[in-house]
Amino acid sequence: MTTIAYTITDELGLHARPAGKIVKMFQGFAGKVEIAAKGKTADGKRVMAVMKLSLKQGDAFTLAFDGEGEEAFAEEVLAYLKEVL
Repeated sequence: MTTIAYTITDELGLHARPAGKIVKMFQGFAGKVEIAAKGKTADGKRVMAVMKLSLKQGDAFTLAFDGEGEEAFAEEVLAYLKEVL
């Protein structure tokens, strides 16, 4: 299992458009993706589960990847998060 941590810098937080793009990205990964924040966890491949976390600017979250190619995928996701959030 590979994990990464990220803190949202975007003033709008994790709103619908980036959440949808991130979930679509996660759906392309054959393994499991889990998001943990504020004492809750969510399936990263389900947009409504991600939106229910209500992540705002300054909120930190952890992504856990489990599956083949998880390390390379985690690096790709981290680069994308830095670009959009």
